Amino acid sequence: MLRYFDIRLRRGVTLLELLVVVGAITLLLGLMLPGLSRAREQAKAALCQSNVRQLAVSNGMYAQDSGGVFVSGAAEIVTKNLRRWHGVRKKKNEPFDSSQGPLAPYLGADAAIRACPTFVPDKPGFEKGNGGYGYNNAYIGVQTFATAKGQTIVTTDLAGARSHHVKRPADTLMFTDCAFVDQSLIEYSFAEPRFHSQYGTRADPSIHFRHDGHANIAWTDGHGSSQRRSFTYSSGFYEGNPARHNIGWFGSADDNSLFDLQ
Repeated sequence: MLRYFDIRLRRGVTLLELLVVVGAITLLLGLMLPGLSRAREQAKAALCQSNVRQLAVSNGMYAQDSGGVFVSGAAEIVTKNLRRWHGVRKKKNEPFDSSQGPLAPYLGADAAIRACPTFVPDKPGFEKGNGGYGYNNAYIGVQTFATAKGQTIVTTDLAGARSHHVKRPADTLMFTDCAFVDQSLIEYSFAEPRFHSQYGTRADPSIHFRHDGHANIAWTDGHGSSQRRSFTYSSGFYEGNPARHNIGWFGSADDNSLFDLQ
C-alpha cells in the first residue's frame, strides 16, 4: 500500500511544478511574440513593395500605349483640378475615384490601387484613393524643359514626361510610400524632391519611411528597393513635424538627382 501511494505521488503534478511550466510557457511566448510581430511587419512591407512596383509597371504599360508618354500626375491642377494619376472626380470638393483613373486599365481585373497595409493616416486627406503612395510629379508627371540657368520649367501638366527623356531609369524615382504632415498625418499623392524644381527653394518632404524606418521605392525601370531616411526638413509653414512622423528623403546627395530625368 505504501509503495502504491508513493507511485501515485510521483505521478502527480505539484503546484510548484505547474508554476514552473506556466513560467516557461510565458517566457517562450515573450521570446516568440517580438519575432512574430517583426515577421508580420516584414510581410506587410513586402506586400507594400509589390503594390508600389505594380504602379511603376502599370505606368510603363500606360506609356507604351500612349506614344511613350507617362501618366500625368495632376492635370490642370491650378484650374479644373479634377484629374490625378490615381483617379478622377467631377467636382473639386469630391474624393477621387481611382476605379476611373488613367492607370485603372493596367491594375488588374478589379482596377484597384492596392493600399499599403501599414499606412493609417490620422484623417483622410485631399488625395484619398492613392493607396498611400506618391508619384514623382515634379519631373515624371509633367513635361518640362531646362533653362540655361538650370531651372526646370513646366511646359504642360496634361501629360507626363516622355520615357526616352529619362536618362537614368534605374536611378530615377517613380513611386514611393508617401504622406504629408499638416496639422496631422494625411494622404498625399506626390513624392516631393528636395528642392522645388522651378524655384530652387527647399520643399517640405513627403516620402514616408513607415516600414521600420524604411520606405519602399519603385524606380522608372520597374525595379523596387527599400531605403532608409537620411535627411528631413520643415519649412515651418505647416504646423506638423515631419521628423516626428518619419518623413524626409533618402540618399546622400542634397539635390534632386534621384528625381531628375538627366
